[in-house]
Formats: sequence, structure tokens, C-alpha cells
Amino acid sequence: MSNQNLANNIKKLREAKGLSQEKLARLADVANNTLIKMESGENQNPTLDTLKKIAKAFNVSVDKLIG
Repeated sequence: MSNQNLANNIKKLREAKGLSQEKLARLADVANNTLIKMESGENQNPTLDTLKKIAKAFNVSVDKLIG
């Protein structure tokens, strides 16, 4: 998985839905700081559980999220 792809995909999907990072974190039930680090590419190794939660909030597959 390319961390830059993940970071870009999260940002694109979030902006397409008009969500702030804070709002997405609440929807996905993940810490806001975790989401910020993932979107900036700083979080190099998110857990599968975190990826699943974010993908579910976007209503996309984990594959699409990390694609």
C-alpha cells in the first residue's frame, strides 16, 4: 500500500463529501489525530480496523480507499 495513495484518497473522498477532518473522524469513530496523521501521510501503518471504519464512513471498500 502506498501511504501517499491512501492519504490522497482520504483527502479526495473527504472533500468530495464536504466533510471536515473532525466530522469524518466522528463518522468513522476514529480519533481526529489518527485521521489527520493518515491524511498527511504521517501515519505509516494504520490498522485494518481503522481502514475499515474510514472506508465504511465513505461507503467504499478498503481496496478503493487504499487504491
